[in-house]
Amino acid sequence: MDSQKNENLLNLALDTPAAERARSPELNVGYSEEERSWEVIVKYHGSLAELTARGIRAEELIAGYAILTVPESEMGLLASAEQIEYVEKPKRLFFSEAAGSAASCYAPGGGLYGKLTGRGVLVAVIDSGISYWNRDFRRDDGTTRIRYLWDQVLGREFTGAQIDEALLTGSRQLAQRIVPSIDVTGHGTAVAGIAAGSGADGSAGIARESELLIVRLGTPRADSFPRTTELMRALTYIVNKAAELQMPVAINLSFGNTYGAHNGTSLLERFLDNVAEIGRNVICVGSGNEGASGGHVSGSAVSETARVELVVGNYETGLSVQLWKEWVDRFEVTLVSPAGDSLTVDTDRPGKQVGRLGRTKILLYNGEPAPYLTAQEIYFDFLPDEGERYIDGGVWTFVLAPRRTVTGSYTLYLPSEAVRNESTRFVKPTPDVTLTIPSTASRVVTVGAYDPVYEAYADFSGRGYPGQAQAGGRAADSFVKPDLVAPGVGVSAPDRDGGYTAVTGTSFAVPFVTGAAALLMQWGIVEGNDPYLYGEKVKAYLRKGARPIRGETDYPNALVGYGALCIAESIPL
Repeated sequence: MDSQKNENLLNLALDTPAAERARSPELNVGYSEEERSWEVIVKYHGSLAELTARGIRAEELIAGYAILTVPESEMGLLASAEQIEYVEKPKRLFFSEAAGSAASCYAPGGGLYGKLTGRGVLVAVIDSGISYWNRDFRRDDGTTRIRYLWDQVLGREFTGAQIDEALLTGSRQLAQRIVPSIDVTGHGTAVAGIAAGSGADGSAGIARESELLIVRLGTPRADSFPRTTELMRALTYIVNKAAELQMPVAINLSFGNTYGAHNGTSLLERFLDNVAEIGRNVICVGSGNEGASGGHVSGSAVSETARVELVVGNYETGLSVQLWKEWVDRFEVTLVSPAGDSLTVDTDRPGKQVGRLGRTKILLYNGEPAPYLTAQEIYFDFLPDEGERYIDGGVWTFVLAPRRTVTGSYTLYLPSEAVRNESTRFVKPTPDVTLTIPSTASRVVTVGAYDPVYEAYADFSGRGYPGQAQAGGRAADSFVKPDLVAPGVGVSAPDRDGGYTAVTGTSFAVPFVTGAAALLMQWGIVEGNDPYLYGEKVKAYLRKGARPIRGETDYPNALVGYGALCIAESIPL
């Protein structure tokens, strides 16, 4: 069933028996065993009527993207349908969890603090939900600042009027009967409080008078992670609501994943770039917490053999490894197990190959260039062999022997550290190019983290591109990631129970920038100083206002981009 319209991971999943696929942490994502159907993301043109007539459910998004629910027996239709351009399966999303306002040049008592509050601008938070009862999200009269709350888990939308009705009960228990949406983890509440909390404890968020759009991301099962399809639905909802309300919107995304070429070519990355061009919006995304996780290696093997060692911890139930290389380069790739057994990959033969090393079954897929991608992916899925619970622990080695190389460059990625054992990591990892997807999309504002106490880059923060294109000795604009950094260590944020807690991670650096974007749009659009202050123009203002950070001398760079967020210098008052 292989098709060049399908991404490699989807082709491998379709070529793998259901029982075997179910044991893989990645291959079964998007498959419904109850319905025996696949949920997939497609880029298309024209009409989908021909497919819906065959029993395929289509959920059209924006800009030529759709989410299809396809019976497993009909997946071959997508390859033959002329209007389908490319197909990807969903990926799991992972939250990027690590005295912010003052460090961001926006402190109580300053002139800017009194002039700009986010009034007239929407702040949209796509996350784990919100504790709407919290005083941080109410006006002085007690009414909510939340215009709409879409709970994907419940499949319901709640209006501000419904939330006000719930608040008037005076009891959380009674309120839950009217608006039963809850933030189980408190992650979304903390993010929304940093971006736009009114500051009941005296430490307000950035855009403290903005109105809020909240999306609680859904999960296919109670114990699973949100998927990229839920994110795409949420973004479509947000931009449509902002257009309906005729208000500019700053959108906050505090999560990502490690699957992909990390160069902006996946459907999710391209979808975000398309969304960024609709209406008056700014999308702010965290760079992720993979900087020090040991999950990435890159290098070059032009003439000499390269050896990449991977430590797999005990009791690992499954693991995937992506190997990306240039299509023009030819390597002989050999995988060596901890016991010394080996499997050599025929990289010239595209498609699926299967091998066994010890008690581990290896499913691998040799990809080809795609309509939107020039690189080649070799995907390894490590599964426990039949009758086993775990894959072999110990040191695995990837041996890359050059046979005909031009660049010789290669990159390997592990899944997010959130879903692998702490001891599972590369022996000699490369911390660069550890941005998570979709922070790699071109038109989003990518935000890393720094420690405001020590004025130092936070080593967990996802880094950018050390090999970025150079122009006159400086990094080319389109290759700069992250764009800037914001406080992401020990940040005070509201919790789901109405108190405050210290949080750390790029998840909590992003909302500082989201709030700053709302202030810029208030000054420009709402107050009439610049009606075009949205999108890439906001990014340019934030970059220009960024201040130097301790230990960094050359800007932009792969760690902190243009520097640390400084709101006062970003707004031309």
